[in-house]
Amino acid sequence: MPVCLYFSELRQARNQLIELLSNPGNQTTVVTSALDAYLGLLFGFVISADENGKDSKLRHAVQFRWSNTLLGNASLTQCDALYDQICVIFNVGLWFSKHAAAVAGKDEPKMEEALEVHKCLRIAAGMFMYIKKNLLGRLKEQPQQKATDLDSNILVAYQQQCLAEAQEVTIARAIELKHNSSIVSALAHETAKLYTEADAALTAAGDRVCLKWQKYLQFKSEIYYAYAYSYHGDSLLAQDKCGDAIKCLKESQAHYEKATQIIKEYSSAKGAGKTAKPQEHLFFRRLGPIVQRTLDKCVHENGIIYHQKIPPVTPELEQGAAYGIASPEEFQMPSSNSAWTVDTYKAFDEKKIPQKPDVRPNEWI
Repeated sequence: MPVCLYFSELRQARNQLIELLSNPGNQTTVVTSALDAYLGLLFGFVISADENGKDSKLRHAVQFRWSNTLLGNASLTQCDALYDQICVIFNVGLWFSKHAAAVAGKDEPKMEEALEVHKCLRIAAGMFMYIKKNLLGRLKEQPQQKATDLDSNILVAYQQQCLAEAQEVTIARAIELKHNSSIVSALAHETAKLYTEADAALTAAGDRVCLKWQKYLQFKSEIYYAYAYSYHGDSLLAQDKCGDAIKCLKESQAHYEKATQIIKEYSSAKGAGKTAKPQEHLFFRRLGPIVQRTLDKCVHENGIIYHQKIPPVTPELEQGAAYGIASPEEFQMPSSNSAWTVDTYKAFDEKKIPQKPDVRPNEWI
């Protein structure tokens, strides 16, 4: 392929991908195909086509500009094709999480759609993990500004939130099918911990722009701790441990009340992002009545049948769920486009590669 045509195809592939990312309703296969096409064409700008594993002589030849999800219209610019590779993968990961939200937001999602949501969230988590694990450390210019998309803490927060949301799909399914209470409790506990880990990562990022996001994560964590203790109490009641069950259900109520307080703080919190209304979602609205009914049942049966003392210490939740744990789907970097041959790579004259990024590519080939 002539070098001038190569640049035209590269630009076209990039524009097509970015246009697709503007619509969360696009099909995942279309977006994945566009990502593979662009990364395959970009490959030779990152890795040398004639020296396996070495940096390309073209890596710092073109300027790339990207905005950041938490920083409004502020953008960062780097003359580094690896920077563009990272940002592209990040934004596709973000697209998969938004696509999952769009599918999950339907009035009555079908089983196939629930599976799609679960898969998309795992794909997104895998992309965020891949960037942090394999690409971030290779950047020669690390952003000095806090809370950029290239901040490892931000990547961890996105990854853990995606995994937590994937597990929410499983929890909803387990409740719907009336699975054993101990299974629901253990999975809810693991989900709460994921939201707590995401919140901790944002604290480590150390920027007030994360505060609103953190309130949302804290709310979700408290809700799933409430679910965990509620179903743990139900499980203990089935084992005739009514006193322990009552203590767990009171703990569940405490977490539910804390979540109610946090959601009020979330609505007025400063920080990036639109204000969602999770308090209107079914998973929140139905929990309070469930906990109260189960607690009333336990108190009633304890007064008539068991006569057990309420322990001063809340029974511990089980550690480690046996079923339903979501893991990131491993991201595989697409292979180089067939146009990247040794001859194509050599056609670029490194002596003419500009020091100024605004020089047009056709002036140095």
